[in-house]
Amino acid sequence: MSQPALLNLHVRPGHPDFLDLPWQFPLSQWAEHSTRLVEVQRGLSRHEVVFAGYDGAIYAIKELPAQVGEREYELLRELELKQMPSVVPVGHARVERDAEEFSIVITRFLDGSLPYRTLFMHRGLERYRPRLLGTIAGLLVHLHISGFYWGDCSLSNTLFRRDAGALQAYVVDVETSELHESLSNGQRQHDLLIMEENVTGELADLSMIVSLPETLDVYTTAQKITQRYEQLWKEVTREELIAAGERYRIRERVRKLNTLGFTVDEVELIPVGDGSQLRMRTIVTDRNYHRRQLHSLTGIVASDVQAREMLNDINAYKATLSRELNSSLPTSNAAYRWLDEVYQPAIQQLAPLIDPHTDVPELYCQVLEHKWYLSERAKQDVGMEKAIADYLRWYQEQKAVQAIDGAKGDEGKLGEPAGNDG
Repeated sequence: MSQPALLNLHVRPGHPDFLDLPWQFPLSQWAEHSTRLVEVQRGLSRHEVVFAGYDGAIYAIKELPAQVGEREYELLRELELKQMPSVVPVGHARVERDAEEFSIVITRFLDGSLPYRTLFMHRGLERYRPRLLGTIAGLLVHLHISGFYWGDCSLSNTLFRRDAGALQAYVVDVETSELHESLSNGQRQHDLLIMEENVTGELADLSMIVSLPETLDVYTTAQKITQRYEQLWKEVTREELIAAGERYRIRERVRKLNTLGFTVDEVELIPVGDGSQLRMRTIVTDRNYHRRQLHSLTGIVASDVQAREMLNDINAYKATLSRELNSSLPTSNAAYRWLDEVYQPAIQQLAPLIDPHTDVPELYCQVLEHKWYLSERAKQDVGMEKAIADYLRWYQEQKAVQAIDGAKGDEGKLGEPAGNDG
């Protein structure tokens, strides 16, 4: 067998050039010829995949049949431009082996992400398992609204990130995907059928290894995902009739969609009959409403659920300040003071838990949840300083338990603070 030859390599600015990787060898042999390769938690893949580390960043490198990789790269670029939840494409290459060409796709590994099997095979992640249903349903609605037909929706082709007690799902594999102006009902239903078949099979395989929670039955879970999808799709896309004088219902509709995380790009109003009624249709774009609002107020980059929790924290702080000042305070002023007086001091106190890979907004949200738990138990607000101190104590206890488990060969991960069972 002849050694592979690198025919071309395309890399986006701001990332390594990857020229120091052993392109003259098959991916299956790279671990023997490069110190760049690292081990990460990963799901199942039908293709050869390796991970390379550069200055704290990790990149996934996947080999595909010729031209398939370039197409996947372009689809991931389109998803990125539409601000869809997916891994970030970094580059692609073409290599030749035994007179046959192969495509290589390079993506930025999603920091803090978990393949679905990790959710079921590690301690401390139990609370997230039942949330797979709503997470997958929300992801599919998000993609379908943008005209994206996945074609192979599965747990294996998805990465999950913890998001303020919830889960966010990200697309990883788009080999069979298509991007359209909009999807027909038939295309959406076909995507759901593929999802049901894949998820049922994956849960059946997983049930042979670990015990599944009662809420994730092998044979009904996929159907429940479809049911949640249909409910969310109906809510996001429904039209309603309003009287010409009921403008408040427009605000209510937009507010409800914002609560679900969707950004409303446009409201279409069409007169009906004699004009005494209007047909209202809202056009949504993405599920980044809260993260955009938080970023505009504070400059913090967070996921949407994290942003929603921090916006709630800002509003609570605003109410406290307004009572102290005996006057209403603009949200922008309250956000500035919250950032300076609450968030940044908390992050400084949490510094022992922070490294280059830490999702800092997620850490802050976990402390917020811990504070809520302690306050419920004490029947009063315990305050942020006490919550942080207790969280740090809990963390050190968990590290000690982890060290003992590691000595026993148990690879359990850090769990959640006591009482935070969702």
